[in-house]
Amino acid sequence: MRASRVLVSALRDPESVTALDPAGWAALLTAARAERLLGTLAHRLDARTAPPSVACILADARAGAVEERRAALWEAEMTRRALVPLGIPVVLLKGTAFAAAGLDAGQGRSIGDLDILVPRDALDAAEAALRAAGWEPIKEDAYDDSYYRRWMHELPPLIHRERDRMIDVHHTILPPTARPKPDAAALLADAMPLGNGLSILSNEDIIVHAAAHLFADGDLAGGLRNLWDIDRLIREFDGEGFWVRLRERAERHDLLPAVERAARQANELYGTPIPDRWRVWDSGDPLIKRRLLARDGWGRQGYPFTRLYFYARSHLMRMPPAMLARHLWTKATKKPA
Repeated sequence: MRASRVLVSALRDPESVTALDPAGWAALLTAARAERLLGTLAHRLDARTAPPSVACILADARAGAVEERRAALWEAEMTRRALVPLGIPVVLLKGTAFAAAGLDAGQGRSIGDLDILVPRDALDAAEAALRAAGWEPIKEDAYDDSYYRRWMHELPPLIHRERDRMIDVHHTILPPTARPKPDAAALLADAMPLGNGLSILSNEDIIVHAAAHLFADGDLAGGLRNLWDIDRLIREFDGEGFWVRLRERAERHDLLPAVERAARQANELYGTPIPDRWRVWDSGDPLIKRRLLARDGWGRQGYPFTRLYFYARSHLMRMPPAMLARHLWTKATKKPA
């Protein structure tokens, strides 16, 4: 059995780890670290069920997740101080949003860059304010900088010169060249205030964004973590009228296929409760499941041809073939700086 399957089983049913031998534990921990799920796994497991050496690793992972959460929330606060006084609405995205709102999806979660959503017409002011507060550009190449500003859904990434923390400033959740066209104005209009000048997306939009990030904007690398987010979010938000509202929001953002696929895969792997009408798989789902479960006990990703397919697919989803060909040719023939 691939280590990724053992990891999924451990997250879904923590009691399953009692059957692991030392090699099984090593494979589980290696896969969890590679998938950036070690803190989440540590949060899920009872340390008393683990061998002493493993319990120490899990304790360190829990402590590391607490520190990542603290750093992420501080970075959000620094961003608030830079932007909110200027009247720029700031919506936290992804892991920092989960942590700031106290959502289940934030428990033990690995949090890297700070991702925020601001109105497109506020991008220039937001960038100027962030630079004045110590963030600096990473993309020094003129072509890369221009590419981000013209074709991407975010500014070129910035990094703080003292804290060494990155921020991605989004104006929508998918590149404008992608086929789906999310309603960025609706994302901002329906965001939920946290009471400190910052906001997070509405319950349904958080799930739509997570599904878009997983199935409409990438090669599924790190997919088990993103799918775990979706499982936690669905379980926390499920209630009267939830599935009707989720379908309506997914349709509004032109992302219903991605959201339906996310629900099916979460149900298949993590046992996420979903309505029967959402369970009908399509022809692409088995291959997606194969890609999600590619990690072996050494932390390596297998199935190279499957990964190559999803790598190519991710580029084709982001832009039309002719534009993609020009972009790849420019990148390939560009002289080093």
